Amino acid sequence: MSWTEPTARDRRRLLTRTESVTIIGASANPSRPSFFVASYLLSSSRYRVHFVNPRLDSLLGQPVYASLADVPDVDLVSVFRKHDDLPGVAEEVIEAGARTLWMQLGLWHEPVAEKATEAGLDVVMNRCVKIEHARFAGGLHLAGFDTGVISSKRADFS
Repeated sequence: MSWTEPTARDRRRLLTRTESVTIIGASANPSRPSFFVASYLLSSSRYRVHFVNPRLDSLLGQPVYASLADVPDVDLVSVFRKHDDLPGVAEEVIEAGARTLWMQLGLWHEPVAEKATEAGLDVVMNRCVKIEHARFAGGLHLAGFDTGVISSKRADFS
């Protein structure tokens, strides 16, 4: 294993600089994690949120793009696809000029991470962008998780 996971500080920096989040594998099924993440990001973040799924036209009132190449501005790409699809997805993410490739919980693919890193992207694997955003914003309690934050004030992070 040669790939090194970004620290919590690094992940916070990535999320702070991010302008838009594109969810590849967005689902209209409310029981799917990608739907929950999409709902959260639209309601609780400052990000422009885009969706990619060739089988949908719209999701949560937003247009859904057939491919990543159709998305107008690509910054952080959050991937909800199966492991075997990750090399192809990484190629698309690199071609799109994204700054961050973010693979959701359960996704770990070191060759993909190394390729994306060599192309200049920051890479996060096996982490949920919603959980990390809420964690740094002090809002995990909204989803029923303990933040460990001992304060009545939210962090200056949106």
